[in-house]
Amino acid sequence: MKWAEYLPVTVDKSHLITIGERLYAESIELIRELVNNAYDADATQVNVTVTESSVCVEDNGAGMDLDGLRQYFIIGSQEKLLKPKSPIFHRDRIGQFGIGKFATLSACQRFLVSTQKGDYAARVTFDKAEWSRPDGEWRLPMEILRPDLQRGDGTTVTLSDMTKQFAPQDVERRLIEGTPLKAPNFIVTLNGVRVRPKSFSGHPIPFLEGTDYGPVTGEIVILPASAASTEGLGVEVKVKQVTVRRELFGAETWGKVAARIRGEVNADFLPVTSDRSGFALDSPEYRAFHQTMQKVMGEVRAVLGRLTGQRERRAAARALNEALERITKALTRNPDFSPFGAIPIGEGGGIGGAAATSSPRGAGGERTIDAGATEEKPATAKVKKRKKTPTVKRLTPDAVIRRLKYGQSGISCCLDHFGEDGPECFSEGTVVYVNRDHPLYQREAKKAEPHTMHLARLLTQEIALMKDPRNPRQAFERQSKLLRDAFIDD
Repeated sequence: MKWAEYLPVTVDKSHLITIGERLYAESIELIRELVNNAYDADATQVNVTVTESSVCVEDNGAGMDLDGLRQYFIIGSQEKLLKPKSPIFHRDRIGQFGIGKFATLSACQRFLVSTQKGDYAARVTFDKAEWSRPDGEWRLPMEILRPDLQRGDGTTVTLSDMTKQFAPQDVERRLIEGTPLKAPNFIVTLNGVRVRPKSFSGHPIPFLEGTDYGPVTGEIVILPASAASTEGLGVEVKVKQVTVRRELFGAETWGKVAARIRGEVNADFLPVTSDRSGFALDSPEYRAFHQTMQKVMGEVRAVLGRLTGQRERRAAARALNEALERITKALTRNPDFSPFGAIPIGEGGGIGGAAATSSPRGAGGERTIDAGATEEKPATAKVKKRKKTPTVKRLTPDAVIRRLKYGQSGISCCLDHFGEDGPECFSEGTVVYVNRDHPLYQREAKKAEPHTMHLARLLTQEIALMKDPRNPRQAFERQSKLLRDAFIDD
């Protein structure tokens, strides 16, 4: 078959602006793009100035000569793909598509590119109205300038006749997320103030994992509970040091503790969408990355559980200490309520650190406790064991144990996990157990004062029953008196 003629393909110039606009979800991304162009050009200093009437991005990078300017305005240039490393600092170049400059006209009527390289200096004016004229040529006016030796090499892009306004705080946020501020020899200022990368205070978890496509590196930070926030939630996923998006990697099912997860992960092999706001989710690279992050987040959740347990143990220990101090005071005021007899003259009660009956940890990090086998009781003490109570042979590593000493005797108090369906509290010998899984305990433990009062109620209940387990009514009256005296003002 023979071709008789050819048909030309014509593209309206105005479509370039439309395409550029649609490549970016927000116009403010254009400033980030200009700063990253400076980074690709080996700039060490980029100064961004934002006012109501203009935006200026000035860098001290390599600058452009005539050939560089021609390359700069090639639509969809492959230059950075063919030369992925910058010549001086060997940086991984960020830009890919070369159409961002056309998108700038979605926020302004005109932008000027002033550049200098060696003894060559020029300024190109891109006017939206002139460019969009239907009878206009596909050319941009360029003015040759006298080189400014004091200024040196570099490029300045100025957006003027603004059609959209950018708040400096929003620009700063975009620069922090979308530019490689942690790179060496690279400083960015906004209206004269240096823009610094984000940092988090908390428990850091660094990681380095390998995939078939490249390494996955980063650091997850578990914020203190007091610093938990839904603002900026998730982990920043970065490609070439630039945040593409935030992801939770399943942490959204963790409940409120997900608000404590922050950090960043770098995976330069991920395929990025044209507007750099997402990834090709169906690509094998992303699937390998996501599988790796599932493993990392599993480790993070384990650490979070341990940290949460430590915090809860500290809170439980504080509440138990205070409750025992108050109960000791109440027993001193009511010595006849003590199941251990009166305190001998010259001796005093108090709170011990760990229970005297605790034995070394057993297998799996659990502790064993003998409920009263080594307790030395005075002759007057008549402590009877209550019937039908569970037998506790092992404690979990989260157990909190304190001893209330009353003269030469006393009781051991143990806070541990016995299941939501387990008893609220119970005693074995001279050991009182409190179930931290019980729904009522969980409710009262949320605040310090109710937590202390709840523990005092349970402990005085058990102490009163130890005095005379056969008379619950009298035990209840003794408990009420002990509680009143425990919390009465000194």
